[in-house]
Amino acid sequence: MISRREILWAGAALTAFPAAARDRAGDWDEAAAIVARIRPPIFPDRDFPITDFGADPDGVADSSDAFAQAISAANAAGGGRVVVPPGDFLTGPIHLKSHVNLHLAKGATVRFKTDPRAYLPLVFTRWEGVELMNYSPFVYAFEQENIAVTGEGVLDGQCSREHWWTWKGPWKQNQHGWTDGLPDQRPARARLFQMAEDRTPVAERRFGEGSYLRPPFIQPYRCKNVLIEGVSLRRSPFWQVHPVLCENVTIRRLDINSHGPNNDGCDPESCKDVLIEDCFFSTGDDCIALNSGRNEDGRRVGVPCENVVIRNCRMADGHGGITIGSQISGHVRNVFAENCRLDSPDLDHAIRFKNNALRGGIVERVRYRNLDVGQVRRAVVTVDFNYEEGANGRFRPVLRDVLIENVRSGKSRWAVDLQGLPGAPVRDVRIVDCDFQGVAEPSIVRHVQGLKLTNVQVNGRPVRDLTAPL
Repeated sequence: MISRREILWAGAALTAFPAAARDRAGDWDEAAAIVARIRPPIFPDRDFPITDFGADPDGVADSSDAFAQAISAANAAGGGRVVVPPGDFLTGPIHLKSHVNLHLAKGATVRFKTDPRAYLPLVFTRWEGVELMNYSPFVYAFEQENIAVTGEGVLDGQCSREHWWTWKGPWKQNQHGWTDGLPDQRPARARLFQMAEDRTPVAERRFGEGSYLRPPFIQPYRCKNVLIEGVSLRRSPFWQVHPVLCENVTIRRLDINSHGPNNDGCDPESCKDVLIEDCFFSTGDDCIALNSGRNEDGRRVGVPCENVVIRNCRMADGHGGITIGSQISGHVRNVFAENCRLDSPDLDHAIRFKNNALRGGIVERVRYRNLDVGQVRRAVVTVDFNYEEGANGRFRPVLRDVLIENVRSGKSRWAVDLQGLPGAPVRDVRIVDCDFQGVAEPSIVRHVQGLKLTNVQVNGRPVRDLTAPL
């Protein structure tokens, strides 16, 4: 006899369950339309090897000028590939220009200087959802078009317990090298957030030396037509792949493995039309986190993160596998994730939503399907409106219209942990055709309205109430 699930996947459910099936088919038609209009940039067939501009493949001499000259030459010629051949190359920040593809050949390693002064002068950037003038990201582009970082080589930030990571301050038993008496980011972070609340002009929010705010690894800012493909990232200072206010972004086949503090893998922020596919993540924070600005600064800029498709990725270590938040004051909508594997004893949550009453952002129309979760430390699905400041704010956090279907998990503390706030409930979450195995405790469901379960099993038993005793 054909099971209901088999009927559903066969498409016969369009007849058996017409409204639900039509809605779900339409959702994924929209995801396909998003992918179809995301077109990676195409570059002229011209190569500009950095060694032609004096780069040292032995990694002894500083190759910063060679990178800059090669990029400028490619841009002036109308575009092309700036090629990093096999070898080790030491550099400061790399600033991309329009129509340039920074291509790392197999066997190429780009090592970034550990002296923070190499990342001056200050540039216009965003830090934890707030705009400011700060150290340059290691790979940076501002208001450029048709840019790429591609290849099979390695970008090595050379961050460690001696360089950059200590600036986080006391965190997780000071495992990243901070000790009493060392400077850290906390005073500058508080000053930056207050400047944002006061709407201090961004040009006056000057940080850099003496502030200890670590820059992102790769950050295209206000760019169009962005491709980041194939490279490996190691030892990042902070967030790793961080496109901000970009349109038409493709992030593909990256190997991201860095376990420093706040080493999120990929954080599209206030971006439109984003494809993340075939990537591997093992991180010191969330693997993927979608953002749109923090608190007053997110509301001031007012640009959502929207039309994001995540597929065929693998998540290992991290705080959350596929995360939305917490910097979401500019809102997040139209998010689709499918066919991903999330599995590690050091992965806290597979699906994670973070918000609070200071952010107050709206997250809506989220669709996840066909996720294979091996084990996670906490919950397979987590909604946390108590994140950081929790209810201590005057803005209402919103999460609504979420569909999670065909998720299989093997081991977790809870199947779901869904926590809204009094007066700000989580709304309209549907969990369909999901099988949670190896669950240790009943789920947590607080301040949630419209939770619907269809064909859900926990530890081999059908359930209608996830909070019931196991």
